[in-house]
Amino acid sequence: MSNILESVNKRTQLVGQNRLELLLFKLNGRQRFGINVFKVKEVLQCPPLTSLPRLNSNVRGIAHVRGMTISVIDLSAATGGRPIENIENCFIIISEYNRSVQGFLVSSVERIINMNWEAIMPPPQGAGRGSYLTAVTEIENELVEILDVEKILDEISPVNTNISKELDDKLTIDRDLHHHIMVIDDSSVARKQIIRALSSLDLQIDTAKDGKEALDKLRVIAAELDDVSTEIPLIISDIEMPEMDGYTLTAEIRDDPKLRNIKVVLHTSLSGVFNQAMVQKVGANDFIAKFNPDELAAAVNKHLSL
Repeated sequence: MSNILESVNKRTQLVGQNRLELLLFKLNGRQRFGINVFKVKEVLQCPPLTSLPRLNSNVRGIAHVRGMTISVIDLSAATGGRPIENIENCFIIISEYNRSVQGFLVSSVERIINMNWEAIMPPPQGAGRGSYLTAVTEIENELVEILDVEKILDEISPVNTNISKELDDKLTIDRDLHHHIMVIDDSSVARKQIIRALSSLDLQIDTAKDGKEALDKLRVIAAELDDVSTEIPLIISDIEMPEMDGYTLTAEIRDDPKLRNIKVVLHTSLSGVFNQAMVQKVGANDFIAKFNPDELAAAVNKHLSL
């Protein structure tokens, strides 16, 4: 297991090609789950855990790993399943989401697979863990479920979505214009967080759950307008999304004469130096790591006040 991620840093060329690599794992039972490799820092045999009072019931304890103290979340319990047993024989996936590092307790870790985002589909309605899924895919004739980690983390430790009064007083956006923007994210929780953070800016906000849905909506508007930016001057888009990722969406917008003037802010929990290079390559106007309401509002203010 120690070498399962040894070549992660060599995989950054997948980003921007509408491709990703999934680390497959299991919780309780045979169902397979997946997590994007770029969210993963390390996979370890579960170390000894220390229980602390007043921890969320889905947090099995804290672990000390390479000088860091991290919370270890039981992914099975956090998504409504039974807690994982015999944790000394299990693994933790150490990941970075929304500027924080945490461990996810899983029963077993299988392997990494290379996928195209077009093969990653929205979850079917009525799926057993439907409210905790952002996507599904099929591997070896079996369904693989991709969990909405942002929803899980928000339930355990809700993020602050209010912009500070200090920033609000400095914003120069003309709120009487009720600017029309679009928010694109496969996580319903993430979409709601963005909308709450921008509520004081008096915006009209449309949403889409992936890049393909967003592009389809923009092209409907383009059928009536020569320059869609006069109607929707700004979009805020996640990068990791089923069917079409945020980088590919941005490239499609820049290649369409009717869409190319739209400002694009990429807003993602992905981290790493390769992101800035990709922002420039596809022509995005800004890149913001999730989730800081002041940084998000400041970026919107900047691009709508020009």
